[in-house]
Amino acid sequence: MYAWKIGPALACGNTVVLKTAEQTPLSALYVSKLFHEVAFTGSTKTGEAILQSAAMSNLKPVTLELGGKSPFIVCEDANVDEAVEMAHFALFFNQGQCCASGSRTFVHESVYDEFVEKAKARALRRTVGDPFKAGIEQGPQIDSKQFEKIMRYIRSGVESGATLESGGERFGKERSRVMWRFADLLEDHNDQIAALETWDNGKPYEQAAKVEFLETWKSFLYTNSSGWADKIHGLTIPADGLHHVQTLHEPIGVAGQIIPWNFPLLMYAWKVGPALACGNTVILKTAEQTPLSALHAGLPPGVLNVVSGYGPTAGAALASHMDVNKLAFTGSTETGKIVIQLAEKSNLKPVTLELGGKSPFIVCEDANVDEAVELAHFSLFFNQGQCCCAGSHTYVHERIYDEFVEKAKARALKRVVGDPFKAGTEQGPQIDSEKFEKILRYIRSGVDNGATLETGGERFGTGGYFIKPTVFSNVQDDMLKAQDEIFGPVQSILKFKDLDEVIRRANASNCGLAAGVFTQNIDTANTLTRALRVGTVWINCFDVFDAAIPFGGYKMSGNGREKGIYCLQNYLQVKAVVSPLKNPAWL
Repeated sequence: MYAWKIGPALACGNTVVLKTAEQTPLSALYVSKLFHEVAFTGSTKTGEAILQSAAMSNLKPVTLELGGKSPFIVCEDANVDEAVEMAHFALFFNQGQCCASGSRTFVHESVYDEFVEKAKARALRRTVGDPFKAGIEQGPQIDSKQFEKIMRYIRSGVESGATLESGGERFGKERSRVMWRFADLLEDHNDQIAALETWDNGKPYEQAAKVEFLETWKSFLYTNSSGWADKIHGLTIPADGLHHVQTLHEPIGVAGQIIPWNFPLLMYAWKVGPALACGNTVILKTAEQTPLSALHAGLPPGVLNVVSGYGPTAGAALASHMDVNKLAFTGSTETGKIVIQLAEKSNLKPVTLELGGKSPFIVCEDANVDEAVELAHFSLFFNQGQCCCAGSHTYVHERIYDEFVEKAKARALKRVVGDPFKAGTEQGPQIDSEKFEKILRYIRSGVDNGATLETGGERFGTGGYFIKPTVFSNVQDDMLKAQDEIFGPVQSILKFKDLDEVIRRANASNCGLAAGVFTQNIDTANTLTRALRVGTVWINCFDVFDAAIPFGGYKMSGNGREKGIYCLQNYLQVKAVVSPLKNPAWL
């Protein structure tokens, strides 16, 4: 276990804090000297506790290798003598203290009696005693507690049943054909779907129709036809000894997915596309504010099931359900913590999280200021500022700071706010009254804390949830508006002196979703790209969301990746299959 954990962690360039079992500390202490990730091997019960502790702290990703109840299946055509010896080894190896031990020996009825007699005889021949003595097959149990636990199971004769579940009965090419039809239906209803997005969310219709719908359609094309649905396969692995080893990539089963209100159609594509391409069935919960654009036309009955409702009821039920095998969530960091705890308390279903951000947008001293102002404006105000990766920390080098602030103010004053169905509108209303009032509270706190309000800072017009594009200068890192995710049209411009300083300040955030870098110097770009602890770095661009580009966060911005080839890992189980080779021609 030491090697399985330490080796890959160090090979990938990490530092490690290793906790040994209290019963067996010596070998690890002898080999080792001394987190952003936890890996645990042990009981399922302890795994639940570890996952909950991680969720309640900084949402560090947790790798779990937990208890097992592995079947060992002896078919009617088996060589009984060989099967008995292998089954004996599968169960009794390491005193039976092995998570993968073949603890349920299923034997076909036609060979059952013979197998039992020979298994009994083999067990009677097993040598038990001093583990330092040559020829001993079995030493003592690890401690008295474990010994008594085993004796209780023996005395009580506990037997456990199991339900064999599987998903994705359709072959890959058939899934691809079905998803092609689905993508065609999306394209045929472009105008209606974009209009629903605007009605639901308040975003400009031109944005919904020309940007978000196109990205949605491309996402479905990428995950099916171009195309992963019929190209999912495992590996053949060379291994020591006379064995053939292969891996199977299997559907995970029923995938529960919870999407947010800021990009309902796009998040629908990012979640549903890869889950279906991998052969799973889906239960999708839309945000209560934006249920209209989610659709499932053209798919077989039961493959995609859409529900709406509130998080504490519908969302909690989905996260807690014992028959849901996988959960994917996009939303706030605080809600993400709740979701992962609900998953842990139910069936330890794996959870993919894409959470909040406080993304730095770094404008270096060599930048073209006019271009940088426009890109920084776009990175923050796009979608009314309701974007998890919005460039909400605009760091500007001190030599160009004053010029940048003046031009950023002028650009914000030119921003067109109003009816989202009207051509030329850049900014519609905020999603609802709760978020509207929250944004205004952050604006007031910025003024109270001493930041300079350059423009905006109040309601636009007399009706609706419109907010004037707002720009603050002289923002300090310890201000509330600089620390929290505002999720609104509020630009905070901070000053920095050198690269070391801005790297330190940018990385001080608990979030790590994305970053923007604006510079003409390739060395500066390379330095920042590698130093920033974020999932995506855009250099001299922002919000480039091609379907092939993975997207996801570091730190408390989540775990796992959406889009690209990496997203398939969220919805597949990997099964290792090992079989002996008899007299192979080659190895």
